[in-house]
Amino acid sequence: MDMLVVEGGRPLRGTVAVSGAKNAALPILAATLAIPGQTRLQNVPQLRDTTSMLELLTQLGMRITRTSNNDLLLETVDESPNVADYELVRKMRASVCVLGPLLARRGRAVVSLPGGCNIGHRPIDLHLKGLAALGADISIKNGYVVATAENLRGADIYLGGPRGSTATGTCNVMLAAVFADGITRIEAAACEPEVVDLANFLNAAGARISGHGTNTLTIEGVRELRAVTHEIIPDRIEAATWLIAAAITAGDVTVENANPADMTSILGQLRKAGISVETNGRSLRVAHTGRANACDLTALPHPGLPTDVQAQWTSLMCLADGPSVVTDQVFPDRFMHAAELLRMGADIRQEGNSVIVQGVEKLSAASVMASDLRASAALILAALAAEGTSTIRRIYHLDRGYERLAEKLTTLGANVERVRDEQGPAGTPLPQPHWSRTPDHARKPFEA
Repeated sequence: MDMLVVEGGRPLRGTVAVSGAKNAALPILAATLAIPGQTRLQNVPQLRDTTSMLELLTQLGMRITRTSNNDLLLETVDESPNVADYELVRKMRASVCVLGPLLARRGRAVVSLPGGCNIGHRPIDLHLKGLAALGADISIKNGYVVATAENLRGADIYLGGPRGSTATGTCNVMLAAVFADGITRIEAAACEPEVVDLANFLNAAGARISGHGTNTLTIEGVRELRAVTHEIIPDRIEAATWLIAAAITAGDVTVENANPADMTSILGQLRKAGISVETNGRSLRVAHTGRANACDLTALPHPGLPTDVQAQWTSLMCLADGPSVVTDQVFPDRFMHAAELLRMGADIRQEGNSVIVQGVEKLSAASVMASDLRASAALILAALAAEGTSTIRRIYHLDRGYERLAEKLTTLGANVERVRDEQGPAGTPLPQPHWSRTPDHARKPFEA
């Protein structure tokens, strides 16, 4: 298992390019199961999560070829597999997005209940409710969702939950409804840019989806889709992380290949904290000196402030002038980074689904442990601003959502080194892709 060694106290300066959005790439990759011919996807980030999804698609009968670092060709060569095995699905929650296309195109889907980051309870009941409304017969057996349907039919579906809409649930139901007879209307649909990107991809392939980007989707079913070329949108969470990194280190960073239109709430939050953000087409720049102003944040479903920047914002507020309250209405348990920030000298305490942060004069280096993907980024940001050299352990979480982060930090002048953690538990290196091999479908991980 690797760890990151970070020397603090160096302002970040320079230009960095944002990779493709993980949360857009994963459901779009799953959608290719339902498209005949050869689909080309561009700007696909090389991450642990995308590697896991490609391994899963290979098991499900797809042939995948990498034409360049971030471009893929995907083609179904065997339509008989319908089991998404636990060993792959447990690694990331978005694997459950294969449920919709498998059900719609192969009539049966057996998908393990998903895993992912440990950030609280995240059931998939809304996914199953939506698919059942379309006519699927669904049961849970031995930790697997077993879904069958001879013919899906359009329906009116409400996807609102106790904490708002579900992005992956909206994607899953959309992927099935594209092939349902008649009209499907989804109320309380997620309207995140990543959901919009999936809808745009499907429409380019021949789907008839309208209302994407709003809370009401209308989908007119079609018989089949066609192969297309599609470029994944930039990762707005990575872009936000770089902007916060510039602010917390009092640096000057230009972020390229960003989409400011997808980041309105994030940019507004930075400006409320006294951090100037310049926009120029697809680039953003933060040149900041001094400290940020204390500024409360409440994470909400889109178009609110994303929960995926809550941890990074908490790190910034640890060095802000005055007190702030950071609240997460999406994942109330997503505050495990708070205890690690205390080890670095932060003044922070948790009360329910909020943390109260009093900005301190300085943070000091410490050995800390990441609990999830965004907590990893938050601890690295704190380490970049702290006095001394910190170590961040369990950074395999980082590999799930940030492409070459340590390398990009180095180009901005950070002193960061990724090394083997000899004291930590034995781990597994980033999986090496082998999508060109013939998948072994003889193994039966699930017996219905």
